[in-house]
Amino acid sequence: GMKPSRGNMVLLAVGSNTPGSFGPITETLRKLPLLLEAHGIGIAKASRLYTTNPVGTGLQPHYFNAVLQISSPHAPAVLLRHLKSIERQAGRRLGRHWGPRPLDLDIIAFGGRVVSWRTGRRRSPGALILPHPEAHLRAFVLVPLCEVAPHWRHPVLGRTARDLLKGLRISRHSIQPVVDFPPGSWH
Repeated sequence: GMKPSRGNMVLLAVGSNTPGSFGPITETLRKLPLLLEAHGIGIAKASRLYTTNPVGTGLQPHYFNAVLQISSPHAPAVLLRHLKSIERQAGRRLGRHWGPRPLDLDIIAFGGRVVSWRTGRRRSPGALILPHPEAHLRAFVLVPLCEVAPHWRHPVLGRTARDLLKGLRISRHSIQPVVDFPPGSWH
């Protein structure tokens, strides 16, 4: 299909750290392209899958994370509803904010759009905020994002993913590519 121009690039963060309706984490993730496709969403480009240390409280399994550049006919709010529906199909239940989850799909950026960014606390867990309010602080988003869209620029901060990542004091050991899940697994 047509390559989306940088101006309307849609970036999606994918996370999982517990088995779900489709079985083990890798099965959920292998199924993701079909789940997205059923909602009219295509994967234009995918990062490798990474494993990261969990954020938040309580003992949790490691997270698996990736970033996808997607093509979608939907407006941002509609896209968000489709993503929530896919999370539920994968077995996601509303739990603790940082609780374990079979599938987590977050819109990181929708072109250069800015919606409710940094206007205080999230109004509700389902509120649309663009770009994602914490993406610029999360190495587990920025590392795969640099792989998919190294020249992407944060529409509010005006800094590239690479530049934002450089600014984070993180140990690269905390984020490792998953060797047995090559990028071809997304297709």
